[in-house]
Amino acid sequence: MNYYKTGLYTVLAGLSLSFTSCFNLDEKVYSEVTENSFIPTDKDVAALMASAYSPLNFIFNWQGYFDLQEEPGDVIITPTRPTGWDDGGTYRRMHQHTWTSESWQPRNTYLTAFSGINNANRVKDQIENDQLPTGDKKEAIIAELRAIRALWYSILLDSHGNVPIVTQFTDEIPTQSTRREVYDFVINELNEVLPELSEENNALTYGRMNKWAAYMTLARVYLNAEVYIGTAQWNKALECAQAVIDSRLFSLSADYSDNFKVDVDYTNKESIFAVPYDNIYSAFGQHHKWYPTIAKEHFGNKADYFWGGSCANPQFINAYEPNDKRLEKSWLIGPRYHVDDPEVLVWTCLNYLPSLTCMKDGKDYTSIDYGYRVMKYAYNYDSNNGQWSNDFLYYRYAETLMIKAECLMRLGQNEGEAAALVSEIRARVFDDSSQATVTPADLKRDTRIKYGTLNWDNDIDVPGDQTPVTLGGLYDEWGFEFVCEAQRRTQMIRFGTYSTKNWFNHTAVPDGHTALFPIPLPELQANDNLKQNPGY
Repeated sequence: MNYYKTGLYTVLAGLSLSFTSCFNLDEKVYSEVTENSFIPTDKDVAALMASAYSPLNFIFNWQGYFDLQEEPGDVIITPTRPTGWDDGGTYRRMHQHTWTSESWQPRNTYLTAFSGINNANRVKDQIENDQLPTGDKKEAIIAELRAIRALWYSILLDSHGNVPIVTQFTDEIPTQSTRREVYDFVINELNEVLPELSEENNALTYGRMNKWAAYMTLARVYLNAEVYIGTAQWNKALECAQAVIDSRLFSLSADYSDNFKVDVDYTNKESIFAVPYDNIYSAFGQHHKWYPTIAKEHFGNKADYFWGGSCANPQFINAYEPNDKRLEKSWLIGPRYHVDDPEVLVWTCLNYLPSLTCMKDGKDYTSIDYGYRVMKYAYNYDSNNGQWSNDFLYYRYAETLMIKAECLMRLGQNEGEAAALVSEIRARVFDDSSQATVTPADLKRDTRIKYGTLNWDNDIDVPGDQTPVTLGGLYDEWGFEFVCEAQRRTQMIRFGTYSTKNWFNHTAVPDGHTALFPIPLPELQANDNLKQNPGY
């Protein structure tokens, strides 16, 4: 079903053959496989191409892209728990925007992105030098490799900004590019390869950069262009979203939760580009961080693979509208009972969290009950395996509609159509159509989130900036629809709340420098061509 799982299976099959041949004592033994003795096949090409995609599994793994995008925002908090979780203050620093160039979470994204980029460059160079068999698909394969490389650069454009642009697999020390240059590179690369990318949306293109995934990457970059380069590109973002809509290949899933279940695949027409996971080779690992150890009795897991940790900011939870099913479909709420005995209480998810440390007057108040836990991906998982295999829909059709709606509102064009698009997305999470329907005025109102730091009782302590959020209703829709999908930091920066608002135990860092992460210190030390981002 999925492209780079197939590549992994090919590699593993080759390894198993190698191990078998070791027991044939009559066989001539070689100490190494040389370039001249290795004759690649198109299966090898598929496996090698997969190496440009496979690092994307870091999104839902330890201190991966989920943590990078969610921990600094106003939704996800990782407080101290009975099992620890201070981790040297790493999560406190992410929440309070006090990370440094030595912090691991931003560095992990930097390193992983360049791993994907280098893998794409290596295979692309081999193909361009006719070292791999591609037949009449050479241009299409190169285009796809350039597209996945551009996706990796779109991540770095958003996270670190001023990074080297590397287009060949070489040991030359790269020079640093400006954020504007990285932006131009992503845009130019994707526009150049679009004609060569597949227009299919099926099992063969699932998890691969086809034309529609490229359009969505362009749309997301254009949507945030004002942040990246200081010039808004609403019309261009709108054009890319419209191209995906006009393909008529995609539609909203009938049930919101259908997008997050284990068995989601190419047959889900809301999926535009997915990151496939499985519970053997490329496991979905973020759930280890979401639930207390005892949660195995609730989920029925045979293995003890839950360790703590993250929960929802009560301010965000309190902002949901009444009867919005995204609340119950995204979060574990209230009492959680034993999988085999509904009378046995395992633990209780409270919409309350006293502080990041849960310490008061020298006393430890840490509890597994504090905070709603992520529910969004906890559907039909394999309870016999501690590793989950939910695929992650990196781009889904709801985002296409939201991008179009936001662009129309920003441009002041067809605001009624924009509201209708948002209403279409909301229709599946409200039973009452009148509640699902929003107007342009609803999208223009202030956010429902009550910003300000919270005291021990979760009351507003220091309100901070209370300026109304422009298009605050639309801002809320982005938050509720894409909660826990590794987007919140980017949303907040675009809507102007990230560097201005206080929330929970976070006080605004108003100079705005934390909207970019620092270039990691080890990379600065290894490359004299690099300079640190402003503010660090």
